[in-house]
Amino acid sequence: MRTRQGWIEVVSGVMFSGKSEELIRRVRRALIAGRRTQLFKSHLDDRYSGQFHISSHDGRRLEAEPVSNAAQIAERVRSETQVVAIDEAQFLDDGICEVADALADAGVRVIVAGTDMDFRAEPFGPMGPLLARAERIDKLNAICVVCGDPATRNQRLIDGDPAPAEGPTIQVGGAESYEARCRRCHEVPKRDRAQVELPLRGGGVGWEGGK
Repeated sequence: MRTRQGWIEVVSGVMFSGKSEELIRRVRRALIAGRRTQLFKSHLDDRYSGQFHISSHDGRRLEAEPVSNAAQIAERVRSETQVVAIDEAQFLDDGICEVADALADAGVRVIVAGTDMDFRAEPFGPMGPLLARAERIDKLNAICVVCGDPATRNQRLIDGDPAPAEGPTIQVGGAESYEARCRRCHEVPKRDRAQVELPLRGGGVGWEGGK
């Protein structure tokens, strides 16, 4: 018979919105309350304080175990653990949904933080299914660097210009590679969009690359 109730809470949103900072805040409160806690993060995120810490953009950090997949989390959670926190969950496989469900069913509080949309503004990894399973959801916004409105999109940049839609979904980076932008200011050019129609002599139509 279960002696405690578990649940899933997800902190999602755009980059630079404070997701890791919020996860750290919740974990610290759990530690103050005497809860036995374990922290995990994707091994792909080695920014700021490296693979063995969950770090926020403002410099706050907590020690964490880097993992490559959801199965490693399931294997490493100790039986006495009461709170499991997972950062950068968008980089993990879909199995994280089943692992989070199983932990919650076993009475564990599961705190998940991750970017819910990729740079194309499409669902990122397992974040959509995790949001559907969660009892509590907090979606955070940043500030659009272009117009100052609430930012809900991740703008990937290459040499200062918007990255094309054909780029890889996963590309770890910070302020040098990404900006927070609103829907209106977010740009994801496609290569075929960089073509302009020009009239040819004789009434035909030709195509020439342009910006």
